[in-house]
Amino acid sequence: MPVTRWLAAALLAAAPFAAAAQDPVVATEGGLVAGVLSDGAAVFRGIPFAAPPLGERRWRPPAPVTAWDGVRSAREPAPACLQNLEGWNRADWLHASEDCLTLDIRTPDVAGKRPVMVWIHGGSNRSGSPSGITDANITDQGVVHVGVRYRLGVLGFLSHPALTAEQGGTSGNYGLMDQIMALRWVRDNIARFGGDPANVTIYGESAGAQDVSLLLSAPPARGLFHRAILQSGTPGFGMSFRPLAEAEALGRQLDEAAGSGGDISRLRALSPVALLTLQERTIADPQAEGGRSSWLRTTVDGLVLPDAPDRLLRAAPPVPVVIGTNAVEFGAGAGSVADMTAFATQWFAAPDEVLAAYRAEEQAGADPRRGHLELRMQSDGEFVCPADRLANLLAEEGWPVWRYEFDVGENGGLTRHAYEIGFVFDRKPVGGGALMQDYWAAFAITGDPNGATAIAAERPRWQRWQLAAPRQMAFDEGRTGMEPGATRAAFCRFAKNL
Repeated sequence: MPVTRWLAAALLAAAPFAAAAQDPVVATEGGLVAGVLSDGAAVFRGIPFAAPPLGERRWRPPAPVTAWDGVRSAREPAPACLQNLEGWNRADWLHASEDCLTLDIRTPDVAGKRPVMVWIHGGSNRSGSPSGITDANITDQGVVHVGVRYRLGVLGFLSHPALTAEQGGTSGNYGLMDQIMALRWVRDNIARFGGDPANVTIYGESAGAQDVSLLLSAPPARGLFHRAILQSGTPGFGMSFRPLAEAEALGRQLDEAAGSGGDISRLRALSPVALLTLQERTIADPQAEGGRSSWLRTTVDGLVLPDAPDRLLRAAPPVPVVIGTNAVEFGAGAGSVADMTAFATQWFAAPDEVLAAYRAEEQAGADPRRGHLELRMQSDGEFVCPADRLANLLAEEGWPVWRYEFDVGENGGLTRHAYEIGFVFDRKPVGGGALMQDYWAAFAITGDPNGATAIAAERPRWQRWQLAAPRQMAFDEGRTGMEPGATRAAFCRFAKNL
């Protein structure tokens, strides 16, 4: 072979090893992990923060991470936690595993000491993953970004009498335990990725926001984070909190469907396919929107949540909190609800009175940006009213609270549930050119959404929520600025829960 061809072949053969040598390698409590450099940041995917919850570990609190030898690759997307197909989550459904207790990290540099933002994904606590958030440019603001996977649905939130007996009088909320375990991992390891364990913000959307609020409530999570952002989610989504005895009824439903006779070892031996099929077809809490939101109705399990979240919040040490909702979240189709009184009963006391109030609004000319009657009622009852009630509760206890409402839609249409996520992660401008991401990052860095970041632009000042004269930030199509808060008070006075 001519020398020039031999040299070229040698260089080509060596290229992958040369590139690999430049990959960032970090030591964690489980072992070494190798990430990749991407767009000026170091990215690590699928780092284990707990042992795989398989076999006898199914329906148990997460165990410490299992150490590995050598360098573990953290370059490829990790599987989501097991879930059924719901359409929007197809990618996660296709790439899922019961061995899923991992997290992703994107950092500007593994050296340094930067604020940390931990994202808890939504999906009704039964679907979704944080995959993709490691590609978000929010790290340009000068933060380290973390995304957490946690057990979902029947694997993450099932209570059962046999589990309660096995686990000292408590069961359920394993998904929340996973999140707490991940936050402990962040506390113990994030400094090696350029993060500051003394400045951690947790944030999430929908079920992720609910879980953030429950972490604010949970005594085992205290001290693991220092600020919180809730995007369209509260401790209960307007539903009552579920006592452990009611939660165990879901375990009995699973027993009956599986023919397990109350034997938890037989349930632990079931295939994941069988479990997810039984979850879809047979397990439902009738108090959770007629069974549609079984994994969103919060269980007071006695361990993670030793009391109702509202009482726990009143006893918790205050931290800065951002609470937000979208003008329209979701709801039944116009005219599709046969029994509107039953529909109203899901979220409101005095359903006949609140229904009369909504119909009076309809006759007077309701704001078209809030949609038809069913959309307004569910968006208010499930999201807006609980968010206002939570903001008031925290403000009463001296917590610094900032409230927002998001109302930007596609091509001038109505907004919708989760639509704000892209404006946060992609740094897209809202009305007037303001950037939601700048507020979020400033809040994480300084504890105030008006603070400075590495790249934040000038923006309207966001005032805190005040009980006497509540005001909230409006992220609208045409403007960003303060406006009166509690705008749905005429209906929210009938709200029952957080």
